[in-house]
Amino acid sequence: MTNEERYEQLKREWTDQYVEIDPTKNRPELKRFEGRVGRVVTVNWNMRCLVDFADGAWYDILPDYLRKVPPEEGKKKYDPTVNSAQPIPAKQS
Repeated sequence: MTNEERYEQLKREWTDQYVEIDPTKNRPELKRFEGRVGRVVTVNWNMRCLVDFADGAWYDILPDYLRKVPPEEGKKKYDPTVNSAQPIPAKQS
């Protein structure tokens, strides 16, 4: 499989999925996201998911360290309006 094919496969599989950090992988640099649900915006050419945790930033994280959350649970826990990138953020009202 070429890099381009792998990229397209990852993009189809992960884009717009609700995710959380997989606690079984034990990555200290990802501990700050434990218990939070994010949404994969897209996949970059480094084969990493760009994840929005609704805090105003996107984080590139290897798919190996992510776990998909069922859509119904993800919609309950992920609030896209709590984001400083919004025209009128809820945090600054």
